Amino acid sequence: MIATRSLRVVLTLAVASMLTMGVNAYAENNCASLPGHGALKTALSAAVAAEGSGLNLHMWATIVDRDGIVCAVAFSGTDRGAQWPGSRVISAQKANTANSFSLDKTSASGGSGIAVGLALSTANLYSPVQPGGSLFALPFSNPVDTGAGYKGPSANFGGANDPLTGEKIGGVNVFGGGLALYARGQSVVGGVGVSGDTSCADHMIGWRVRNLLGLDHLKGVGGVSGDPDRPDNIIYDILPNPNGGTGKSTGGFGHPECLNTADPATLPAVQP
Repeated sequence: MIATRSLRVVLTLAVASMLTMGVNAYAENNCASLPGHGALKTALSAAVAAEGSGLNLHMWATIVDRDGIVCAVAFSGTDRGAQWPGSRVISAQKANTANSFSLDKTSASGGSGIAVGLALSTANLYSPVQPGGSLFALPFSNPVDTGAGYKGPSANFGGANDPLTGEKIGGVNVFGGGLALYARGQSVVGGVGVSGDTSCADHMIGWRVRNLLGLDHLKGVGGVSGDPDRPDNIIYDILPNPNGGTGKSTGGFGHPECLNTADPATLPAVQP
């Protein structure tokens, strides 16, 4: 009887180990084709240096794969305290959101029957989720995994061994800074999110990060910006509200302006 129980314990542990190995291998395989920590940190630092809008603060950035698994987390400052600590999880939320609500060029059909796909940045989601909007309550639909987001050791936050790496963070964020990553062929392979400044500057920096990583192949993909060279660009079309509060976006996908807002039309055009 004791021998039988021992065998059961061994088999249970063996199966658990194989399942764990399978999950880890799955995560590694999905992230293998995406930029790692070093490439993300280099691109983020260059993007922060190139963008002068907002408050000129240091930033956090996160990359997730198509399944929402975190592949890399980085910061641009000298250490993890050089940028807002709260922006680490926000950057991961943004990456997850843009990936979750963007489609390949061949994934959707327009009214003419031509496959156009859809790219939505987190900035595009601000107005639709306001009270009365078509996507109201969307931020509550995919909760953040707080266990993944806040587990330690904190000393590893933003490093190559950040505890978020390999985890699914979840979460929906609806202001600027999150963009879907498009590989050649206009296919979504994940998302990138940045946070640490005004939400408008976050979008500008996130855009530059995606461009520097070479994962902005979404020319011809549908978007809501009205600019075919920047289909998921931030839109500033919210009208003033004489009664106070948030005004209405004329196109339905607008984002508020921020302190020292830059012209989004100056951002690099996306690639075919």
